[in-house]
Amino acid sequence: MYSTPKQKAALAMILAVMILAACGKSADKTNTQVAAKVNKDEISVHQINFLLSRAGQIPQEQLKPASRQALERLIDQELMVQKATESKLDRDPAIMQSLEASRHQILAQAYMNKVMGAASKPTDAEVRDYYDKHPELFSQRRVFRFQQLSIAGGKELVPEIQQMLSANKSMNDLVSWAKVKNLRYTTNAVVKPAEQLPLELLPRLNQMKDGNIGLINENGGISIIQLLASQDQPVDEKAAGSMIQQFLLNKQKTQIADNEVKQLRSTAKIEYMGEFAKKEDEKPAAPATTPAPAKADNAKAAESISKGISGLK
Repeated sequence: MYSTPKQKAALAMILAVMILAACGKSADKTNTQVAAKVNKDEISVHQINFLLSRAGQIPQEQLKPASRQALERLIDQELMVQKATESKLDRDPAIMQSLEASRHQILAQAYMNKVMGAASKPTDAEVRDYYDKHPELFSQRRVFRFQQLSIAGGKELVPEIQQMLSANKSMNDLVSWAKVKNLRYTTNAVVKPAEQLPLELLPRLNQMKDGNIGLINENGGISIIQLLASQDQPVDEKAAGSMIQQFLLNKQKTQIADNEVKQLRSTAKIEYMGEFAKKEDEKPAAPATTPAPAKADNAKAAESISKGISGLK
């Protein structure tokens, strides 16, 4: 019997998957072929194809065994759903709430996918412009090897650290100082290419020479970095073109989605109730889809470009 919250959540997920997979059940039977009967219910080829479509591109020679595997999964799910229905678990309030939440999520995502479909493929000029404006990621790309001392909190220690750096203290001196101060700290030896580093950090690293030590303020703490060595590994425009194009396309889709949500909110009548009712002096919370600050955008750019560059190796 599914009684614990984890079991109920698992069943709700199975039921949600079945809702998706069962879309073909209401379709015209003349357009679908029955692949299996499970007691009194049928599983169609349409359902199998839907499941396979979510698995991505499948080689032709693997399509038949993949279809068989998908059918067996659907049979297992159907058996569980039938038992769950017999036990009236589909009437459990928590499961009903999970199913409704899944339905809302699916419909909302379907609408946003439709809206983002208006995004246009970036032009060659736009790709070239992005390439030219980010030499640190492409034409002047470098791989950095550095030692990092990260200190939790400690922003009040910045003047003291700057004084020690001015006195040409070594990284070992700084680690010893952190121990004496009984600070919470970690040390790491790091090797990273430019695209895996925060974009706001790259100008600092590009200006540093081997052996130089620099102080960096971070959210929740500070970092002291000593550049040990760096190596030029440029990526030409032709090799970078496809990943830049994909990044710009994704960025455009995100902007379209954000603008759509803002438009929907501006024309809707939204009234907060109960404990969520806003006070007169309370500023409205930013929507969840509001574009993040530049730092977060830079992180997304670095992650996207990093994946692309790794594929070139």
